[in-house]
Amino acid sequence: MADLRNAFVCGHPISHSRSPLIHSYWLETHGIRGTYRAVDVPPDDFAAFVAKIADRGFVGGNVTIPHKEAALRAAAVHEPVAEMIGAANTLWLEDGRLHTTNTDAYGFAANLDERLPGWEVESTALVIGAGGASRAVLYALLERGFKTIHLANRTVARARELADRFGARVEPHQLEAMNELASEVGLVVNTSSLGMKGDGDVPLDVSQLKPDALVTDIVYVPLMTPLLQRAKDRGLRIADGLGMLLNQAAPGFEKWFGVRPVVSEKLRNLVIADMEKR
Repeated sequence: MADLRNAFVCGHPISHSRSPLIHSYWLETHGIRGTYRAVDVPPDDFAAFVAKIADRGFVGGNVTIPHKEAALRAAAVHEPVAEMIGAANTLWLEDGRLHTTNTDAYGFAANLDERLPGWEVESTALVIGAGGASRAVLYALLERGFKTIHLANRTVARARELADRFGARVEPHQLEAMNELASEVGLVVNTSSLGMKGDGDVPLDVSQLKPDALVTDIVYVPLMTPLLQRAKDRGLRIADGLGMLLNQAAPGFEKWFGVRPVVSEKLRNLVIADMEKR
């Protein structure tokens, strides 16, 4: 019988995480002897936690807020995508060394591949928000060949930092400039927390967007954010953020358990049902 393999997701707080539900579903689906559980790790304890992963019986795990940058520093081996994004969300032990990568960019692109096929033919995007999540989105857009990415943020200095990091194709703007830019973009991506329950709304006038513009939001609680609802009401094609969460989980599962799982509608509906209960 195969050995029991254990993985984790750590963050602070962590009780809200749907990752245990996702990975437990895949473990059961593939009949794998393994566990995946959430571990609350305060920032001051993170370095000690990852240094003892093997001693704790783990083969690896996921890292979420506020540990993603610390995870990159803690690992001995970094995949280039994690280096470029400047943060890691996936850890695994290999030959006794701690490896890390970032699967958020993959998850973002895979979600749009599923929900908005053909999205990568666009050449100009508007990205709202310059926090940690926007780094993965910028990486994905650049990898898919976007020529111009307008990055709008409340603090333009933060947007300028990311533009300096990712190069000349990323242009920084104040948040208020988004409505002036709207008419020239083919894809809109909200990476900010605006639209999350209790956290306001994205101040974008969707009537200024082109009739064939695509709109996506990495927020997935609620599934239909105010921005997505307004875009849908105007007849635009939209993609919610849940698929990014589901797709970013698959590469890590393969690292720890040796099987590449499928993101199915059954799993998506399972997570939506859990969201509706909370």
